[in-house]
This record gives sequence, structure tokens and C-alpha cells, in this order.
Amino acid sequence: MLIGLAGGSGSGKTTIARTVVEAIGRDDVGLIQHDAYYRDQTDLPLEERSKVNYDHPDSLETPLLVAHLQELLAGRSIERPRYDFGVHNRAPETVRIDPMPVTIVEGILVLYEPELRKLFDLKIYVDTDADLRLARRWERDIKERGRSFDSVRDQYLATVRPMHLQFVEQSKRYADIVIPEGYNLGAVGTVVSMIREVLRSR
Repeated sequence: MLIGLAGGSGSGKTTIARTVVEAIGRDDVGLIQHDAYYRDQTDLPLEERSKVNYDHPDSLETPLLVAHLQELLAGRSIERPRYDFGVHNRAPETVRIDPMPVTIVEGILVLYEPELRKLFDLKIYVDTDADLRLARRWERDIKERGRSFDSVRDQYLATVRPMHLQFVEQSKRYADIVIPEGYNLGAVGTVVSMIREVLRSR
């Protein structure tokens, strides 16, 4: 079973995905982040890599993710890329991902991409207000990715917000379930119950 989990940057997708994994168990549910598939940019100097629009679909090697998901569905393990956000480039090492009964694919654009949508048994969109998403992004990027307050603000205004309006927000119409206001316990509980029912039936 493949689940697509989308929503704007800072919407709470990762928190929800990890909650589902912990509730059901790591032996049954795996998690793959779309942003691990940002394109390799070794040919670009660091200054140029920092200027890339990482919220545009073209920044991601989605065909590779599609191929990897097809491999998992066929029962074969994959070597998932690992992205280093500090240097805006793929790391040389990969991460082995084994087939699981349920795999959650999480990212801002996973419901925008038609080839990904075709693979998902369940499509979820996390719908969170823009001010809360921005606050979470500020906290994450400064604490975890070493960015400055000004750089996060400038990136949000230049690419994050316009790309959200152009690509992410419109993908909500493809969702089977819309989770309001980020971390909604009732909605997350419903998703957990649905997955458990599928696992029991199989």
C-alpha cells in the first residue's frame, strides 16, 4: 500500500507521517521523503546551487522516485538518495529502503505529479494556514539547516509562497482526505485506523 502525503512547507506533514509510523509500527510502515530526490547539482558552484528554486517541480528527480516506488511494489529494495541541505546537493552515500506492507511518500509536490498519483492507494493533503507554515519553516531552517532569518524570509517571498500557490495548493483537489490545521488528532486517528484495516484485510 502506497500513501501520498502532501501539503505546504511547514504544514505538519512530517509530524503526521512519523505519528502514523509510530502508531502502527516500523515493521509495517516505511517513510520516504520526496525532498531526498532533489537533483544532483555537483556541476554547479555552491553560490549557484543556493539560488535554485527548490519549490518548483523541476528541482526534483521525480522519475527516479517513481521507478523506486515501482521497485518496492515489486518486492525489491532500493538505494534512496540522501540530500545534504547544508550544501544544496546530494550526498555521496545512499539509504537502503526495503519493501514494507505500507509506505508513506511525503512531500509538498507528491500530489501534483501525475505519475506519482497513479501509484498511491490513498492520497492525503495537510491544509494549514500560511502564517503557521511560515513560522514552522523559520524555526526548522534556522535550527536544523543553518539558515539565517533573512535568507528564510527572502526564499519564502521569492519562491516558497508563489510555488505553493501555483503548484501545491491546487494539488489539494486530488486528495482523498484533507487534514485541516496541521496536526489534527481526529484526522490522524482516522488515517491510522484505515491503514490498520487494510493490513488486517491483507
